[in-house]
Amino acid sequence: MSSLRSCVAVVLLFAWGASAAPPSKEENTYRQLELFARVLSYVQNNYVEPVDEQQLMYGAIKGMLETLDPHTQFMPPDVFKEMKIDTSGEFGGLGIEIARRNDNIVVVSPIDDTPAQRAGIRPGDQILKIDDEPTRNMELARAIQKMRGPAGKKVLLTIMREGFTAAREFAIIRDHIRIASVESALYGGIGHVKVKNFQERTDQSLNKELQKLRAQNGGKELKGLVLDLRNNPGGLLDQAVAVSDRFLPGELTIVSTRGRNGTQVTEERSKDRDVERGYPMVVLVNAGSASASEIVAGALQDNQRAVILGTPTFGKGSVQTVIEMEDGSGLKLTIARYYTPSGRSIQEKGILPDYIVPETEGGVVQKPDQLREKDLKHHFRGEGEALDATAIKVSLPPSARPSRASEKVTDYQLKVALDYLANVPAPLEGKNTARAPK
Repeated sequence: MSSLRSCVAVVLLFAWGASAAPPSKEENTYRQLELFARVLSYVQNNYVEPVDEQQLMYGAIKGMLETLDPHTQFMPPDVFKEMKIDTSGEFGGLGIEIARRNDNIVVVSPIDDTPAQRAGIRPGDQILKIDDEPTRNMELARAIQKMRGPAGKKVLLTIMREGFTAAREFAIIRDHIRIASVESALYGGIGHVKVKNFQERTDQSLNKELQKLRAQNGGKELKGLVLDLRNNPGGLLDQAVAVSDRFLPGELTIVSTRGRNGTQVTEERSKDRDVERGYPMVVLVNAGSASASEIVAGALQDNQRAVILGTPTFGKGSVQTVIEMEDGSGLKLTIARYYTPSGRSIQEKGILPDYIVPETEGGVVQKPDQLREKDLKHHFRGEGEALDATAIKVSLPPSARPSRASEKVTDYQLKVALDYLANVPAPLEGKNTARAPK
């Protein structure tokens, strides 16, 4: 480390002595590095107790990245390993998707059929403590790490929720979480496919479920499909593109990305491969639908392949790349914004459904405790006018009359979607669209 400081000092002396002109941007960077080296030296030599140099460096990197957006983060080797496990769909834990809201840890959504959901954890819950350790100012990676671990072990969460007069403790037993990313059911010839997140092989799983639905339907084509992306926090971009591609004919834009200053533009287009037939479609979304979910919803909405139904989505319109470092740590770095096929950036705003349908009949469109991108510290500002939450009103599909398909369904948003599809005319042969005029 002393050699690093010496090198920095030599470069500085050379650069400053060579010219009396104001320091350049590069020279200012060298000055900041020299400042960092001096502080590090003081800590190493004078702190009251011996210090762990690796932890000092990791802490410095984390502090640097915390000045950026909430999705850019440094992951030490153990945390990076957990992140890779996430994308495989199997891990030991509780099954909670969490985020930072100001200095607090809050629940975005519990994953279906996991210990957290069964214990009654809800979106918007504030986690005050994990095993009696306060979470205020706790790093998100640290919170995840504390909730992960061997199946069968208890984790104690102290939860505050709107409506609680005092915090309550939830004792939850870890389980081996196997996230089946896709599940399906058939309602009177109409398929319901729930995509829980976008992990490895999600598109393959979706294809299998669609084939299973056709088999349950006596080998006949589906009358319609509800693609359920509610409380889907996102995941792998390539899987979101593949899922969108499955429902779109060839050469249509799925998503585009733009890097710094609008440069490094890339575009993903459909390939007209294994495309589903043009049955009518509804995509269900809510405030828990984020990132990759919003890419799929935006692609199917802008290409007029599906009607979007539910409540406005989370509003995460940024793209991250993951870089593995030499010591096994990882850097998740925001490198671009993404845009729907029509050129919309949904950053902060989210996807506005074609039909606004609350979770319950007569319920509110937006709950005050619902977490969205705009609530996160250091989030990017969106482009264009912000979405006025107070102006969003319930607007049910005009053709959503009660049908036999939804007779036993208690999920209100799903019921409305099924009734809509049951009353929508079938498309002309070969026409791949389900968009009905409002």
